[in-house]
Amino acid sequence: MCVFINFCAVPNSNQRIIFHSMALSPLFVSFVFLTLTFTLHSQPLPPPPSPPFACDWSNPSSRSYPFCNPKLSILERTRDLVSRLTLDEKLAQLVNSAPPIPRLGIPAYEWWSEALHGVAKSRGINFSSGAISSATSFPQVILTAATFDSHLWYRIGLAIGIEGRAIYNNGQAMGMTFWAPNINIFRDPRWGRGQETAGEDPFVTSTYAVSFVRGIQGDSFHGGKLMGHLQASACCKHFTAYDLDNWKGVSRFVFDARVSLQDLADTYQPPFKSCVKQGRASGIMCAYNRVNGVPSCADFNLLTKTVREKWDFNGYIASDCNAVAIIHDQQGYAKSPEEAVADVLRAGMDLECGNYLSSHAKSAVLQKKVPISEIDRALHNLFSIRIRLGLFNGNPTKLSFGMIGPNHVCSKKHQYLALEAARSGIVLLKNSDALLPLPKTNPAISLAVIGPNANDFTTLAGNYAGPPCRNMTVLQGLHHYVKNTVFHPGCDGGPKCPTAQIEEAVEVARKVDYVVLVMGLNQSEEMEDLDRVQLDLPGKQLELINSVAKASKRPVILVLLCGGPVDITLPKYNHKIGGILWAGYPGELGGIALAQIIFGDHNPGGRLPVTWYPKDYIKVPMTDMRMRADPSSGYPGRTYRFYKGPKVYKFGYGLSYSKYSYEFVSVTHDKLHLNQSSTHLMMDENSETIRYKLVSELGEDSCQSKMVSVTVGVKNHGSMVGRHPVLLFMKPGKHRSGSPMKQLVGFESVLLDAGERTQIEFELSPCEHLSRANEAGSMVIEEGSHLLLVGDVEYPIHITI
Repeated sequence: MCVFINFCAVPNSNQRIIFHSMALSPLFVSFVFLTLTFTLHSQPLPPPPSPPFACDWSNPSSRSYPFCNPKLSILERTRDLVSRLTLDEKLAQLVNSAPPIPRLGIPAYEWWSEALHGVAKSRGINFSSGAISSATSFPQVILTAATFDSHLWYRIGLAIGIEGRAIYNNGQAMGMTFWAPNINIFRDPRWGRGQETAGEDPFVTSTYAVSFVRGIQGDSFHGGKLMGHLQASACCKHFTAYDLDNWKGVSRFVFDARVSLQDLADTYQPPFKSCVKQGRASGIMCAYNRVNGVPSCADFNLLTKTVREKWDFNGYIASDCNAVAIIHDQQGYAKSPEEAVADVLRAGMDLECGNYLSSHAKSAVLQKKVPISEIDRALHNLFSIRIRLGLFNGNPTKLSFGMIGPNHVCSKKHQYLALEAARSGIVLLKNSDALLPLPKTNPAISLAVIGPNANDFTTLAGNYAGPPCRNMTVLQGLHHYVKNTVFHPGCDGGPKCPTAQIEEAVEVARKVDYVVLVMGLNQSEEMEDLDRVQLDLPGKQLELINSVAKASKRPVILVLLCGGPVDITLPKYNHKIGGILWAGYPGELGGIALAQIIFGDHNPGGRLPVTWYPKDYIKVPMTDMRMRADPSSGYPGRTYRFYKGPKVYKFGYGLSYSKYSYEFVSVTHDKLHLNQSSTHLMMDENSETIRYKLVSELGEDSCQSKMVSVTVGVKNHGSMVGRHPVLLFMKPGKHRSGSPMKQLVGFESVLLDAGERTQIEFELSPCEHLSRANEAGSMVIEEGSHLLLVGDVEYPIHITI
């Protein structure tokens, strides 16, 4: 059903559209779009098919199998199940599309489902038949990260897990193992998949991983609720040092990431460690690339010694799709297909996405390259997940999570959450002379919306998106605030903009009071298997922006939809461009979120989760994995922690319609003395002797006893309520080679009314927050002064050893 015809059909993006309908209040707009329901849901539906499950209690044989007995431990049940399988049955279960085992009443299972920012189309999910034809499409992760709100991340994960379970309960899924989140570091601005990540900071990404995983698996925000049972299964990917897809002929399938122990320890590995140890993720996916010569999926040191032994991981390890095949076929690491199979199983991989094992595992066993014990170990890990999901306890709709159904998908609660996430993440980059927010009370106002991303709802989703509950473009969102709205696409060919209708767009801009330009990128410019080779806006976009800005009556507003950063130095300093907003890929309600910000019904508070580099950064090879700068060779380093070059916008940058001030109210242990273990000495680049301690020698009790409690006061000096992320950094009092210039050690998102002041408490562990990695990859705490930093306010901490 539709309220207005333009709610239901998105006009052709190459047409010029003029809207003349009654302007609607923002409150009514939100009400309309968040209470619309699909006709499909209002029609009588036949009973849904039962979800696939094992151990049907109506079958007498099921009662005799110990693996069906929920009173036994998971270990006992998996042992019994695996002992009953033939070799062929065992090998068939090692791939993502696991076939049924009819004689034991075990149905087929599909391990491959996607839920990066909402349940997505994938092999394991069926949206084409049944009561559920869509799922809530939240903002792409890079924009959600800009909220710096860990509780919001948890709520999104929880909503996705609920919708995934609902789809399964409704008989429209073959699995509940979702291959998300992507917790790789957004190391290089050209990476096409950077949009899927929580940005460039390992602390932010670690926190995101824990929050999202706890949510989707049905744990509490602080953890500890699950007790083995899973609402859905999360899988942290891609392990490890994976952040290049296809750049100038270098493919992720053959790329050998040369990474120092130091960079592994303090950049690439922390998110995965947190995902496993704090998040208790039930899955890990190993990556395509090699790390220091060894394919990730064949690296015993990574998969077994690190993930399982050091981090106590007890889930399953899956390969990225066809990653086992490339170990022999493309990388040449294994001399035969059978050796490739042996390499990954010996390393600790449990499941292949693909069918290479189906073709070659049996011959590997017959050639005695793979012992049965390795196969049994993998099967124990796999079946334990299916048991934890409740798929071997009878009909899951009669058990825990069984009451979750179609009414939980696209619910009003989840729709509001998607809207909240979008408007909390959108970053205000420029607001000259307080151009924004635009007035919404003048009935005579006219508006031009120009740009290739203004009227395309598919751009809002980003990649790995499912069918959304609703489609709403930026143009449609803005139109509800302004009764006289004129649209022109500006570019031919979408955001690539090989040619532009500049004269027509200029003519449109001249005739209106205000202009909003909606530019940027889309999935034709950045996505999986497609890295960028430049950081400029594509094609004729910049020429279009400058021409329209020059012709307009007032300074224009520039909205950027993109995952990775772009060099907008010229618009940044162009006085005819009064406002700039970065909206990432804001999801199905991103059009409403942007309109609410532009017209002042929401106070923007998002902050950039990545550094925005100048276009000359493309001189740095994307294949160089080093984080730290090397002045001797001119290498500038990467991310805000180590990059020493010019910036378009810095990490953490973001404006608001309010001004905020900070103060350090109190800091406990601002003089920290560590004497619980032996002291080590090292020489810095200035030949000074530095005393330090190894974190590994301090022990958990010592780390806990030296916790530093930091209380920060923050005040909203503006006239609007605002949600504001407070970022707490630490920087060394004296920078030394190899140390981060500064690093984030705490963040909290607070909601403050106009004129309101509050206090935030941060708990800092010296072992986690005041340490750094040395060249050997060991975390160390060094003697000396450190500065806590929030905004422009500093507070010293001194460590003695």
